[in-house]
Amino acid sequence: MRKIVLAAAAAAGVLALSACSQGAEDAAADASEAATDAAMEATEAAVDASVAASDAAAAGTDAAMDGAAAAATAAAGAASDAAAAASEAAQ
Repeated sequence: MRKIVLAAAAAAGVLALSACSQGAEDAAADASEAATDAAMEATEAAVDASVAASDAAAAGTDAAMDGAAAAATAAAGAASDAAAAASEAAQ
C-alpha cells in the first residue's frame, strides 16, 4: 500500500512538473511569436523610412540640378552681355 501511495505521489509530481514545463514552453512560444511580430513591424518601418529617405534624396538632387541649371543659364547670359559690351567697346 505504501508503495502504491508513493508511486501515485511520484506520478502526481511528474504530471505537475510536466504541466509546468508545458506552460513554460507555451510562454516561450508566445514570447517568440511576439518578438517575431515586433521584428517584422520594425523591418517594415525601416523599409518605409528607407523609401522616404530615397525620395527625399531624389527631390534634393532634382532641386540641386534645377538650381545649377538656373545658375548656369544666368552665368551664360552675363557672359554674353559682357562679350557684347567688350565688342562694342572695341569698336
